[in-house]
Amino acid sequence: MSFTGKYELQSQENFEPFMKALGLPDDHIQKGKDIKSISEIVQDGKKFKITVTTGSKVLQNEFTIGEECEIEMLTGEKVKAVVQMEGNNKLISNFKGLKSVTELNGDIITSTMTMGDLTYKRVSKRI
Repeated sequence: MSFTGKYELQSQENFEPFMKALGLPDDHIQKGKDIKSISEIVQDGKKFKITVTTGSKVLQNEFTIGEECEIEMLTGEKVKAVVQMEGNNKLISNFKGLKSVTELNGDIITSTMTMGDLTYKRVSKRI
């Protein structure tokens, strides 16, 4: 199953508390909470390029499954991570006390980030 495509945010849960816990400033949280971000994923075998556009903010990360890479977080901080693939539709990574799981089912991508007992979930649909 290929992740390649553009996806528009449909819904999200726990955005504000999760972003506060990450250390994002309140004005960024307020600006970002109602914007329908667009995620573009390009998959070439085990290589991925993910671009997330939220208003004027663009976050871009590239990685190869199973290899250490540098991921830019929402705060702008860059951290080392290894992204693993489970089955053919789930991407999993752990970095800086955060677990990220991205699962593709048909035209729906569900991303869940967990930090301690706080979970942020976003659902996006292929456009």
